Amino acid sequence: MNILEFILTNEDYLKDLITRSTYHSNAIEGSTLTYAETYAILYNDNSFKIQGKEPREIYEAINHKTALELVFDNLKNNEDFDERFIKKINATINRNIKDTEGYRKVSVLIRGSDHIPPAPEKIPNLMNYFVYNYNHDENNIFDKIATYHIEFEKIHPFEDGNGRTGRLLLNYELLKNNLPPVVISKDDRVKYFELLRTEDSLNLSKWLKKLSDEEKERIAKFS
Repeated sequence: MNILEFILTNEDYLKDLITRSTYHSNAIEGSTLTYAETYAILYNDNSFKIQGKEPREIYEAINHKTALELVFDNLKNNEDFDERFIKKINATINRNIKDTEGYRKVSVLIRGSDHIPPAPEKIPNLMNYFVYNYNHDENNIFDKIATYHIEFEKIHPFEDGNGRTGRLLLNYELLKNNLPPVVISKDDRVKYFELLRTEDSLNLSKWLKKLSDEEKERIAKFS
């Protein structure tokens, strides 16, 4: 089965994947939207009233859906994995929230981490090497995405939205290799951040494989 084709042609699973991915990825970063509120925002469910939420959280939901659709389009059109694509994903994530274009021009800190990301002037070279090495890496797919996800988050190339961007790139590579995507649950937030903090690519790789296998079982229920 071509998994990308299945996602794009099975409306029920498409909505399920986009809603889960959006809800959990944003919740990991602190969004207070519920799953039901996320679905209502993404699919114009006017029967569900949303009150007391910040405009930022609503934009975050809409933007994440649009960014995931960009991932699908890039794969469908067989476009390159390059810096232009990564920047476009991040710009979409931050639209109407923090309208920054390109790599960060300021120094940043990562919440809950003792790692200090590189100075902004180093980002262009680091990302150039990142993309080159990524495109020439022939390791096991789960080892590859675990290693580069950790590296991407260490570089922290953008002022905001690095986590959401990085998790979308995980699924880009999985779908490119006809493997089920992964949804990292907000309930596993502490585990996920600890794997990033300790740069534990081995256990991150194993975990991502497990999540992809679980998604395969979920896809079967929609077939």
